[in-house]
Amino acid sequence: MEATGVLPFVRGVDLSGNDFKGGYFPENVKAMTSLRWLKLNRTGLCYLPEELAALQKLEHLSVSHNNLTTLHGELSSLPSLRAIVARANSLKNSGVPDDIFKLDDLSVLDLSHNQLTECPRELENAKNMLVLNLGHNRQLPAMTALQTLHLRNTQRTQSNLPTSLEGLSNLADVDLSCNDLTRVPECLYTLPSLRRLNLSSNQITELSLCIDQWVHVETLNLSRNQLTSLPSAICKLTKLKKLYLNSNKLDFDGLPSGIGKLASLEEFMAANNNLELVPESLCRCPKLRKLVLNKNRLVTLPEAIHFLTEIEVLDVRENPNLVMPPKPADRAAEWYNIDFSLQNQLRLAGASPATVAAAAAGSGPKDPLARKMRLRRRKDSAHDDQAKQVLKGMSDVAQEKNKKQEESVDTRAPGGKVRRWDQGLEKPRLDYSEFFTEDVGQLPGLTIWQIENFVPVLVEEAFHGKFYEADCYIVLKTFLDDSGSLNWEIYYWIGGEATLDKKACSAIHAVNLRNYLGAECRTVREEMGDESEEFLQVFDNDISYIEGGTASGFYTVEDTHYVTRMYRVYGKKNIKLEPVPLKGASLDPRFVFLLDRGLDIYVWRGAQATLSSTTKARLFAEKINKNERKGKAEITLLVQGQEPPEFWEVLGGEPSEIKKHVPDDFWPPQPKLYKVGLGLGYLELPQINYKLSVEHKKRPKVELMPGMRLLQSLLDTRCVYILDCWSDVFIWLGRKSPRLVRAAALKLGQELCAMLHRPRHAAVSRSLEGTEAQVFKAKFKNWDDVLTVDYTRNAEAVLQGPGLSGKVKRDAEKKDQMKADLTALFLPRQPPMALAEAEQLMEEWNEDLDGMEGFVLEGKKFARLPEEEFGHFYTQDCYVFLCRYWVPVEYEEEEKKDEEEEKTEGKGEAAAAEVEEKQPEEDFQCIVYFWQGREASNMGWLTFTFSLQKKFESLFPGKLEVVRMTQQQENPKFLSHFKRKFIIHRGKRKVAQGALQPSLYQIRTNGSALCTRCIQINTDSSFLNSEFCFILKVPFESEDNQGIVYAWVGRASDPDEAKLAEDILNTMFDASYSKQVINEGEEPENFFWVGIGAQKPYDDDAEYMKHTRLFRCSNEKGYFAVTEKCSDFCQDDLADDDIMLLDNGQEVYMWVGTQTSQVEIKLSLKACQVYIQHMRSKEHERPRRLRLVRKGNEQHAFTRCFHAWSTFRKALA
Repeated sequence: MEATGVLPFVRGVDLSGNDFKGGYFPENVKAMTSLRWLKLNRTGLCYLPEELAALQKLEHLSVSHNNLTTLHGELSSLPSLRAIVARANSLKNSGVPDDIFKLDDLSVLDLSHNQLTECPRELENAKNMLVLNLGHNRQLPAMTALQTLHLRNTQRTQSNLPTSLEGLSNLADVDLSCNDLTRVPECLYTLPSLRRLNLSSNQITELSLCIDQWVHVETLNLSRNQLTSLPSAICKLTKLKKLYLNSNKLDFDGLPSGIGKLASLEEFMAANNNLELVPESLCRCPKLRKLVLNKNRLVTLPEAIHFLTEIEVLDVRENPNLVMPPKPADRAAEWYNIDFSLQNQLRLAGASPATVAAAAAGSGPKDPLARKMRLRRRKDSAHDDQAKQVLKGMSDVAQEKNKKQEESVDTRAPGGKVRRWDQGLEKPRLDYSEFFTEDVGQLPGLTIWQIENFVPVLVEEAFHGKFYEADCYIVLKTFLDDSGSLNWEIYYWIGGEATLDKKACSAIHAVNLRNYLGAECRTVREEMGDESEEFLQVFDNDISYIEGGTASGFYTVEDTHYVTRMYRVYGKKNIKLEPVPLKGASLDPRFVFLLDRGLDIYVWRGAQATLSSTTKARLFAEKINKNERKGKAEITLLVQGQEPPEFWEVLGGEPSEIKKHVPDDFWPPQPKLYKVGLGLGYLELPQINYKLSVEHKKRPKVELMPGMRLLQSLLDTRCVYILDCWSDVFIWLGRKSPRLVRAAALKLGQELCAMLHRPRHAAVSRSLEGTEAQVFKAKFKNWDDVLTVDYTRNAEAVLQGPGLSGKVKRDAEKKDQMKADLTALFLPRQPPMALAEAEQLMEEWNEDLDGMEGFVLEGKKFARLPEEEFGHFYTQDCYVFLCRYWVPVEYEEEEKKDEEEEKTEGKGEAAAAEVEEKQPEEDFQCIVYFWQGREASNMGWLTFTFSLQKKFESLFPGKLEVVRMTQQQENPKFLSHFKRKFIIHRGKRKVAQGALQPSLYQIRTNGSALCTRCIQINTDSSFLNSEFCFILKVPFESEDNQGIVYAWVGRASDPDEAKLAEDILNTMFDASYSKQVINEGEEPENFFWVGIGAQKPYDDDAEYMKHTRLFRCSNEKGYFAVTEKCSDFCQDDLADDDIMLLDNGQEVYMWVGTQTSQVEIKLSLKACQVYIQHMRSKEHERPRRLRLVRKGNEQHAFTRCFHAWSTFRKALA
C-alpha cells in the first residue's frame, strides 16, 4: 500500500489492546515524528520497541498491563518525555534505569503493581517530579495509617491518579478540588472510611452509580463543576449531612425525587444553577437547617417548605420570578400538600367519573347549621386574604386591558398606517435542529456552513475566508446593535463551478437559517468574483479561492461494484459475522457460512450446524438484500454436500474433505473504536473506552468492569470514527463531520490497516451515517432497523397534539402531580381460591414432580432427612429439598422427525433402531428449596451455599434453580408437594422430640387450600376458635403408653378441614400415641382440659377471615405509596421501618414500627381515613373504626388475624 503522508502529522495514537508479542511492532510508528502521546497498554510487550527512539517529541508514554521486565532502552534519549506509566508489569529494581530521572521534564512516573522491593535509585535527581506512584509492590513502605489527603490545585487528571487506594483503610478526608478531573476517580469508591470529600472546581459532568458505596460520607462538595443531574444512588447516602452543589447546571429534573431519604441532611446548597423548582421530598428532610438556592430560576417552592421546623438559613435571593407559597392557614397543610379527599384519590386511581361523583355526593348527611358556622369562621379568618385577592384580581384585569390596547396600537405603523397583511402572519413552527445547533447565532461572531450532500456542514474557524470553486457556502454574521440586542446578516456564496443542487440548497438553507433565528434581515446572494463590499468586509477583504470541491449530491447512474467476501456465522442470541479467506478450506461443518457476491448471496449450512443459526443467517442475508441491494439480490440456501458448481468456482474449487478446524474456544479480538481528532496541523487517534462510556444497568465492581458490546449512541454525527475489528476496518463518517476530518480518516484507516499484523482478507470499508452496512451494524448492540415503539402510551397520550412528546411529557407532568399513590386501597379484596381449583393445581404440580430428596442441618453439615419426616418442620432448623421436575421437549420436534426419516430411508431395520435410540428423552429441571425457620440463624444458608449448593451445581449444570424461603412465606408450588400436611413444630428437631410438655397446633387455610399449615402455638385454651380445628398432643411419662393426641373440631369449622385434621392426626403423628377425634363441647375433663391448662373463654367465630387485608405504607419510591400484601400474609410481613394497615372488617389498625419516620406516620393516618371513608360507601353496613397499634402492644383482635402469632423475631446476623 502506498504511503498516505498523514503519519508525520499524527500527534497522538492509542494502540492498546493489539497483540505485539514475539517482537512484532509496527515499523510505521517511526514515521510519526510529531507524536506527543502514545498508549501501548495490554499489548503483550516484553521490552520497549526500538522504534521509540525516533519519537523525539514524545511527552507521554503508557505501557501498563504488559510483560515488561525492564525499561532500559531508548527512554533516556527522549528529551521531551514528561510522563511514564508502566504499572502492572514485572519490573524489578534492576529494570528501572537511573538515567530516566535525569530527564528535565519528567513529572509523572507510575511504577505501581510491579515487583519493586525498594525505591528506585537516583530518584532524588528528579527535580520536577509531581506524581510518583509505587503502590502495590512487594515490600515498599505503605501509608496505611493516612487519614487526610489534600491534593488541591495540583493539576490532577484521570491519568495521573492511582486507580486504587484499597490499602488506605483509614483515609477519611480527601480534597481534590481545583483540578482537571472530568469524572469522579474510581479509586475513591474503594475507601471504606471516607467521611469528607471535596471535588469542587473540576470539570465533572456526571456521577457514577457507584457512589452508593460511600455509606459513611458526611460532607460532599461538588460545587463549580458541569453537573446536569444527580443519580438516584445518592439517596442511599443516609449519613450525608452536608451537600454542596453550587455553580453547576442542575435543573428540576436533575434532582432525584427520592432525595428526601437523606434523613441526616443538615445543609443543602445549590446556588447558581438552573433550578425552576425543587422536589417536594427535599422538604421532608427533618434535620435540614440551611437551604441555599440563590441565583437560580425559581418560580415557586413547595408548600411543605413551611414544615421545616429546624430551618435557620433560607437563601432564595436573585430569583426574580420567585413567588413564595402561602403559609397554610388550616391543618390541611400538615399533610404535605397532598389532596387526600376521597374523590381526588379515586380519580388518581383511575375510577370512572360516576364513581368519583358518587363518592363526592355520598359522603354522608349534611348539617346546614354546621355549614353556616363553618363558613362564618372561614370568612372571619380569611377576610384580609380575600381583600388582597380582590385587589390583585382588579390589577390583573387592568394590566390585561392595557396590554391589549398596546397591541392594537402596535398594529399600526409609525405614521398611523395599518401594517401590511403579511406582517401580521405567524410563521409556521418548523424543526431545523437537524441542520443547525441550538447555540447558532447566540454569540457575536462569524459562522460558516458548506453545502455537502444537500446538507449544510459546519466549517472550522481556521478555514474561514477560503472558498472552494465548486462549492456553495452560507455565511452568518452575528453582532450587537445600538440597543444591545442580537442582530444578524446572512449571505449565501455561489462558487463558479458549483452544481445546480448546491446552488439550490444554499439558497433554501439560508432562508431556513433566517426562519430558525427569527431574523428580519434578507438573505443576500454572493457570486464568486462579484462579491459585494459588505461581504468582503466580513472577512477584512481577505478571501481566497481553491480549486475543486465536494461531489454533487445527485445520484449518478453507474454499475455498482461489489466485493466478494465470505463470513463465518457464530453466536447464539445475537449472531456475529467473522470474515474468512475466500477458499473451500475455510468451511467448517459445525458452522453456517454466508458468501456475499453482491447480487448472489449464498447461505451454506454445515452438516453439524444448528437450525437456529441457519435461520438467523438467512434473516441477516434478507436484511443485506433489503437495505443494501434494493431487493435485487438472490438468496440461495445450501446444505453441505449439495452445493452447485458455481459455489465452488467462487471458492477456487471443491476441497477433498471439509474438516473441523475452528478452535472450540475461538473468540475474535475485542473491537477497538477510535475517534479521529483534527487540529491546526495535527491529527490524533484516541480509543474510546466504551466499557466505561456506557451507563451500566447493574452497578459493576470498580476493580473489574464487565465487557460490553458497542452501542450506537457512542457515535456522534459531528465526528468521524474508525472501528478496528482486526479482519475488518470500518470508517464511519458522521453527516455533520467536517470534510477535512473525513479525508484524514480515510488515510488513517488505510495506515492503521497496513501497520498492524492482519490476515490477507482484511479490508477497509467506508460507512456514511444512515447508510451503514449490516456487517457494520452487527458489531453494535441492538442496532437494527426496527421502529422503536413506546408500548406504555395509552390512547389518550397518542391523541395528544403533534407538538407533544407523549410519554416524556406525561412523565414530566406526573413528576409534578404524583405525591401519593393510594390505588391499592380502592382495589377489591382478592377472592379465595375454590377448593376444586386448588386441588387441580396441586395435582398438576405433583404430576410434574419426578422425585424429592430432603436434607436437614445437623451441627455444621446437612444430613439426609428420612421420608417419614417429610412435612415436619422445626422453627430452629433449616431444611433443603431437592425436587426434580419433568419437562417435555417440544421444540424442533417436527424437524427432527423429518431428518430422522431421511436418514433411515433405505438403510434397513438396524439403522432405524439406531436412530430410535438417539431420539431425545424428556428433559428435566431441578429446583432446590431452602427453608429457614423463623428462629434459625443465617449460618444454615451460608453452610448450604458453600457445601450442598456447590455439589448440586456440579451434578446438574445449567439445570438448577435455588429458591430461598422463610417460615410461613413458602412457595405455593413447594407447599403443594406436601398435600396440605405441612406441620411446623417449635424448637429443634431432635431436642423437641424428647419433650414431655403438652403442645397445641392450629390448622388454618389462608386464601387457598394450597396455603394450609398446621403450626404449633402457645398451649392455652384461650387460643381455641370454633371455626378452626386444633390438635393437642399430651405426652405421658409411662413407657407403655407415650401419650394421647386429640383432634379438636370446632362446631363451625369447615367439613373438609375437619377431615384434613383427622388425616393429619392418623398419618403425621407417632403410632405409639393414642389418637382421638373430639368435637367441640365433648372434651374429656381428665386429659384434654388438664393438658391444655384449664378451660378459658375463647372466640366462637372467625368472621374476620372473610375481610382481613394487610397494606404497607412507604415512601421509599420518592413519594408516598400504599401496596397490598397477598392474602397469605404472616407476622414477619410487618416491616419495622414502615406503616402497616390491617382491616379485619370492624376495625382498621394502623400498625407503627419502631423505625418509622414522622412523615410516614402522618401520611399513613390520612390514607387510613381515606380507606375508611371509601369502605363506608362500599359496605355501609360494616362501618370501620380506626385504631393505632405500636409494635409490641398488639391486642388480641389484631394478633388473631395472623396464623400462629408469637414474639417478634430478632434481626438475623
